[in-house]
Amino acid sequence: MKKAELLAPAGNMEKFKMALHYGADAVYLGGKMFNLRAGSNNFSDEELEEAVQYAHERGKKMYVTLNIIPHNDELETLPEYVKFLEKVGIDGVIVADLGVFQVVKENSNLNISISTQASNTNWRSVKMWKDMGAKRVVLAREISLENIKEIREKVPDIELEVFVHGAMCMAISGRCLLSNYMTGRDANRGDCAQACRWKYSLVEETRPGETMPVYEDEHGTYIFNSKDLCTIEMIDKILDAGVDSLKIEGRMKGIYYVSNCVKVYKDALNSYYSGNYEYNPEWRNELESISNRSYTEGFYHGKAGVESLNYNNRNSYSQTHKLVAKIEKKLSDNEYLVAIRNKLFVGQEVQIVSPEIKVRDFKIPEMILLDKMGRETESVESANPNSFVKIKTDVPMNELDMLRIVL
Repeated sequence: MKKAELLAPAGNMEKFKMALHYGADAVYLGGKMFNLRAGSNNFSDEELEEAVQYAHERGKKMYVTLNIIPHNDELETLPEYVKFLEKVGIDGVIVADLGVFQVVKENSNLNISISTQASNTNWRSVKMWKDMGAKRVVLAREISLENIKEIREKVPDIELEVFVHGAMCMAISGRCLLSNYMTGRDANRGDCAQACRWKYSLVEETRPGETMPVYEDEHGTYIFNSKDLCTIEMIDKILDAGVDSLKIEGRMKGIYYVSNCVKVYKDALNSYYSGNYEYNPEWRNELESISNRSYTEGFYHGKAGVESLNYNNRNSYSQTHKLVAKIEKKLSDNEYLVAIRNKLFVGQEVQIVSPEIKVRDFKIPEMILLDKMGRETESVESANPNSFVKIKTDVPMNELDMLRIVL
């Protein structure tokens, strides 16, 4: 049986390495141009070369996003950039625009994935892209399991990719004009201000004899505010539909989000392909531990209803745990270099997060603060964010493990 790929986001090199360490089969990321995450650090040309080599050495794949909807002046440098991407050996590009698709075809033999921005919701459009030379289609989020099954049946010889976790957009396949209209920042060229998350008092005019619509309350409407997508409780049904790649959204999110999402969905995939699939409630608990706007299964069961709306304000993020540190390096059998992300205290109870689902409890031992040159300075009772400390412990840990606290 061909196994589906678990595809993770990466906004910078650290997130890239964390995604692979925690179990991703492939990573998608953006260079400095032509991608829909202008606010992300993204990857320089040198970093792209380093990243693809790092991935291939570990038997992993790397895809580069070229998914902007460009204007004329943005096309001039695209041919040379495409040639560069092919030269460094990336595994494919993600494209939304027909003009960009043509430029890639004319200037390279790169595998092309058609972005969710292209709004593919039916087998005819998927077949058209296949006939034009696309290797994969990333289906629109606004699609049901039944439609996916029919597409798979009618177009068996193309790869299908679907989103399984992450933010949902209030616009069809993310093609939103709200940010551009209100801030001048174009979501279709990578600079979305997430204006849909702002607080509004928008109320539909009440019709005589009718009650208030179900998507309104006394404060106004919440039609802009979608919950985040989470499909962990139905991952077996998505795999049964015949998809080739499961995609996690979140190139702008931090390492704790990326790592925990990857490890949970990887564990679910492993369970599915073991032949003895069983849903593990701990998967959902771990996904609740990361920042989220509460969860929905989106359109997979049909049209998303009021249960997919977020009846709070734009700041309705919640999470049960917080990242406090990362194991930067294992210095010896019982010595570790620790990168501090949030304030940490000697004696504090933390949990060790690794690629395995099970976490372990741990009490912070003595910390030796390091200076900017990496030299030991003094024993400290607390360590601040962006500092490095050395600790000694007989509790086994590995490089890129994380330490978190319960909120």
